[in-house]
Amino acid sequence: MNISVFGLGYVGVVSCACFSRDKHNVIGVDVEKTKVELINSGKATIIEKGLEEEIQKSVDLGLLKATQDFTEAVMKTDVSFICVGTPSLPNGAINLAYIFGVVKQIAEVIKNKSTFHTVVIRSTVKVGTLEACKEIIEDISGKKHNVDFGVVSNPEFLREGSAMYDFANPPYTIIGTKSEKSKEIMKSLYQTIDAPIYFIKPEEAEMIKYTNNNFHAMKITFANEIGNICKENGVDGHVVMDIVAKDTKLNLSPYYLKPGFAFGGSCLPKDVRGLTQIAKSLDLKTPLLSSLLKSNFYQVERGLELIYQTQKKKVGFLGFAFKSGTDDLRESPIVEVIETLIGKGYDLNVYDSNVHLSSLLGKNKEYINSHIPHIYKLLKEDVNEVIENSEVLVIGNNAKEFSKIINTIPSNKTIIDLVRVDEKLTSKDNYIGICW
Repeated sequence: MNISVFGLGYVGVVSCACFSRDKHNVIGVDVEKTKVELINSGKATIIEKGLEEEIQKSVDLGLLKATQDFTEAVMKTDVSFICVGTPSLPNGAINLAYIFGVVKQIAEVIKNKSTFHTVVIRSTVKVGTLEACKEIIEDISGKKHNVDFGVVSNPEFLREGSAMYDFANPPYTIIGTKSEKSKEIMKSLYQTIDAPIYFIKPEEAEMIKYTNNNFHAMKITFANEIGNICKENGVDGHVVMDIVAKDTKLNLSPYYLKPGFAFGGSCLPKDVRGLTQIAKSLDLKTPLLSSLLKSNFYQVERGLELIYQTQKKKVGFLGFAFKSGTDDLRESPIVEVIETLIGKGYDLNVYDSNVHLSSLLGKNKEYINSHIPHIYKLLKEDVNEVIENSEVLVIGNNAKEFSKIINTIPSNKTIIDLVRVDEKLTSKDNYIGICW
């Protein structure tokens, strides 16, 4: 395949070396003459293990060259990768000027091309950037997306120091595009990479890199705060975190990584408070750990705001134990939502088969009578009664019975789903998901 790579910085030069290593014909493009000359002389523009050797081989084989002439690069290739910088502006916002600048250059050339051209954004960009690029190309070139050209979001996952290895061994390959032609081209391009390919919406692809990097930053910060607390208690933080990381059922797994409602129950809120209090007693600052309950409370507020926005007063709750399969109401965030709405004069009905059964057997009766007797009075035995008497239905936990009945709820009733009982549903018409 004939490929042009715009930007010969870190991501761009590694992409040039690796694509040409796979026997593709690659043209690197950069405004800096020095970088172009380095590549053409078989040299790397950055220090990276194994990079310069591959560049030298590819240049010698005639598979790689560099130029400042963007017109030549686009005319002689079928796919253009944009790997230019997206630095921060003074206010922290992302600067897309270099991205749009390159897109405009490519669009001017596409205007005079008779063959299909795919434009791939490899740089880290905000949601909506690919759509903006598509519009720029259509406006300047007069060509039509998916007919004359296609745009793709293809974020990279390269670590400095092991980028050459990471390119060939990624966790996955992300292809975000609305162009079927470009989708097939990208599929062919990455067929030699032994990693799953996920074809998703461009906007989802654009969020992946930011999400990954912020997750990594969070993990580093978390480990550091735990390490600081361990140190002051005479504990080896590495031993603690090494054991934590060995739990692949919960700690290093997808289990707690599903967007949804606030956490609750007898353990998490109590233990977050307990650890942050330990840190305070040691005069340690733990900004990340100390933010957990604040962020959790915001999710409760967000759920309430979705209810307020309906401007309807008859609200039914399907499930109010903090998770399905339990009758535990301790620090249930749904209880907090219900109590707030009671205080605001809402007409409420509540259904939870586990809580109802528990109250009859006396297992949770003492807690109900002493802590939430006002909510217990709202508890109904029949889920259909709650549905019939409510204008808004809030799904509070993912009990299987709710996934079975959600599609039977009349369309004139608003559904607010806090847990995503059906993975196929996204916010549309009378259905509102808190994070989807």
